[in-house]
Amino acid sequence: MTKGFLDYQSGAPVDPRVVEAMLPFLTEHHGNPAVLHSVGDTCQQAVDAARERVASFLSAEPSEIVFTSGATESNNLALKGTALRLRKKGSHIVSTEIEHRSVITPLKYLQREGFEVTFLPVDGEGFVDPAAVREAMRDDTILVSVQMANNEVGTIEPVGEIASLARERRVLFHTDAVAAEAWIPIDLKTLPFDLVTLSSNDIYGPKGVGALYIRKGVRVEPVMHGGGQENGLRSGTENVPGIVGFGRAVEIAEAEMDDDVSRVRPMRNRLIDGMLAMPDTTLNGPRERRLPGNANVRFAYIEGESLILSLDMEGIQAASGSACSAKTLEPSYVQLAMGVKHEEAHGSLQLSLGRWSTEEDVEMVLEALPPIVERLREMSAFKPGMEYDKEEFRKHGHED
Repeated sequence: MTKGFLDYQSGAPVDPRVVEAMLPFLTEHHGNPAVLHSVGDTCQQAVDAARERVASFLSAEPSEIVFTSGATESNNLALKGTALRLRKKGSHIVSTEIEHRSVITPLKYLQREGFEVTFLPVDGEGFVDPAAVREAMRDDTILVSVQMANNEVGTIEPVGEIASLARERRVLFHTDAVAAEAWIPIDLKTLPFDLVTLSSNDIYGPKGVGALYIRKGVRVEPVMHGGGQENGLRSGTENVPGIVGFGRAVEIAEAEMDDDVSRVRPMRNRLIDGMLAMPDTTLNGPRERRLPGNANVRFAYIEGESLILSLDMEGIQAASGSACSAKTLEPSYVQLAMGVKHEEAHGSLQLSLGRWSTEEDVEMVLEALPPIVERLREMSAFKPGMEYDKEEFRKHGHED
C-alpha cells in the first residue's frame, strides 16, 4: 500500500483478497441476478452468499440486510423511509449536531417536509448525553439517530444505552456505524438497534456499495422506485461485483478485527503522544473511548489546509476534517459543535490509520510535522493573544 498514507477514514484501500473475490464477477460472471437462466442464477447465488456474510457480521438474519450504493443511500433510506412510513404516528426525530453529512442533510430535508428534528449538542469531547436523548423524546417521536462513532474526532458514542432508552419508549433507533464497523464488533443479538448503516469502502471493500440492516418487523418506505429489487426497498440491478467484494470484506474483518485493533492502537497512541509533545497542540476528542485508528489534533495559529498540502509534499496524505467537506475552507462543524473556537478549528489535522499502516508511517509523520508547523506559524498572521476577526480571516483565504 502507499507509503505515508494516513487518510484511511476518507478512503480505505481495497484488500487484495477482496479484489480476488470480485474479479470473476467483473469478467466471467456477468449475469443479472433477476433473470432465470443459469448465468443469472450464478450471480444471484453470489449475492445471497454475500448477504449471509454481512448478516453474520452483525449477528443478524440475511432477510434483514438490504444492499445499497453506499452509506449515503443507506442513511437516506433509514431516515426518509422511516419518517414517511410513520408519519401518521408522529413527526419528531432526535439526532445530534455531529452526525455525518449524509444524516444531517436528509434530516434537514425532512424538516422542510414538515417533520421536527431535535439536534442535540455534544460535550467538549464529542459525546452526546443519553439523559439528553431521554429528555428530548416525546409522545410523537418516531426515530432516534445517533452515530456509533464520529468519523472526524473518533468519539465512540454510548449507542447501546441510547438505543435501550429508545426501545423503552417504543421509538425506533438508527445508528450510522460506518466509522466504527472496522474496529468495533456489532452484535445485534445484544444491541437493541432497529436500523444500522454500513459501508463497504470503510471496511476495505470496494467503493459504491453499502448496506442497511432493518430489524425484522420494522417497515420503511422505499425512496428509490423501479423494478422492486432488494425486497422492494432498493430498486435497481444489484452491483454484483461490489456486493461480492463487500461480503468478502466483512468476512475478513470478522476474522481479523482483533488483530487489526491490537496492532493499530499502539501506533495511534504513539502518533498522538508525539504530536501533543509539540507546543500549542490539543487533542480533538477523548483519549479513551476513541476509535483505534483515529488521531485528530489541532495546532494553534496555523491553517489545516496549508498543513495538509505541506504534508502531501512530503509524501504524507492526511485530512483536516470530513472528506465530504474537504474541498471547502470552512472549519469542521463537528469541532464547532464541541465548543472549539472558529480559528482553532481551522488548525486541525486528522490522521487515520488502518490495516496496512506501519510504524514507519508514524515516524515519517512525527519527523515531518515539527518543521512544517514551525514554518506555518512563522508565516501565519494569527499570533498568541490575537482576537479572531472574520474580515481579517477572510483576507487570508478563509470563509467564516
